[in-house]
Amino acid sequence: MTAPVFLVEHFDAGRGGRYVLDGPEGRHAVSVKRLRPGETVVLTDGNGRWAECEVVDTEGKDRLVVHMSTVAEEPPESPRITVVQALPKGDRGELAVETMTETGVDAIVPWAAARCITQWKGERGAKALGKWRATAREAGKQSRRVRFPEVADAATTKQVAALLAKADFAAVLHESGDEPLATVELPAEGEIVLVVGPEGGVSPEELALFEEAGAKAYVLGRTVLRTSTAGTAAAAVLLARTGRWS
Repeated sequence: MTAPVFLVEHFDAGRGGRYVLDGPEGRHAVSVKRLRPGETVVLTDGNGRWAECEVVDTEGKDRLVVHMSTVAEEPPESPRITVVQALPKGDRGELAVETMTETGVDAIVPWAAARCITQWKGERGAKALGKWRATAREAGKQSRRVRFPEVADAATTKQVAALLAKADFAAVLHESGDEPLATVELPAEGEIVLVVGPEGGVSPEELALFEEAGAKAYVLGRTVLRTSTAGTAAAAVLLARTGRWS
């Protein structure tokens, strides 16, 4: 079994020795995971820096004392995969973020598409974005990642178009596509940006704007996936075909 991952705000690169994991992460390690001396854990800042550590002792219910090895850094993956995710209803947004994080997506951009029933406004929007980011952190730890996906601020359609225009490969999952995503030629490096529309679909106006920005419509297969699962399925195709899963 791989070592559990815990998130730290910072630690000195290249310095080994005693380290105390406290706060909510320390409480989870001591009181929930019930880690004991001699066991191994991984500490990470979620931005690629990490260290494998051996548990030395516990203090109270929320302090885990470990011996830290030298801090290492995992380089960013290439090609970088960004998924623009239209806002789903209810908690399906967190489901999409969770599974895309576990799959290996590098960045997630919430998109307020024209046909989205859910709209992020004011305090409600800030709370929803906070949930997406918290979900990415927890899923990152669960899946043993040391570089968690970035969850951007909610984007408008024009902002999504600008993102597509800068991509090395830009795709929109849409039924009008005449080529499967599974057979298209993909770049070996750079950035791939994939757009997943809402349950009501990408509107003709949005699709036209995205195509003008350089994106092309592709299909996944014969079945129709919900917006909360389409991004994960498509990301799996991209990760396998670019060699990142090899």
